[in-house]
Amino acid sequence: MAQTHTVGGYGQTADATKETQDLCHQVKTQVEKKTGANYVEYKAVKYRSQVVAGTNFLIKVHVGGEDYIHLIIFQDLGEEFFLHDVLENQTKISPLQPF
Repeated sequence: MAQTHTVGGYGQTADATKETQDLCHQVKTQVEKKTGANYVEYKAVKYRSQVVAGTNFLIKVHVGGEDYIHLIIFQDLGEEFFLHDVLENQTKISPLQPF
């Protein structure tokens, strides 16, 4: 996931990559538990990242029809991933901003 990082701030929004999709799949069970939904469609479309003591990923995920969710996933320095938060009821044009 090559992206220019601003230390402490999120980088520019970029198209999701295979790595971004893989990251989303690693936390899908946690996302479904948190939202109470079972997603048939679950496709990462855009992302931003922030370097901290690890990396935060802010990802827009298409979950069917006109519905999108935003995820914040943290990758620690040991390369483990943790779902930090989910923002539901988003649209294709919702800005991808920290929440």
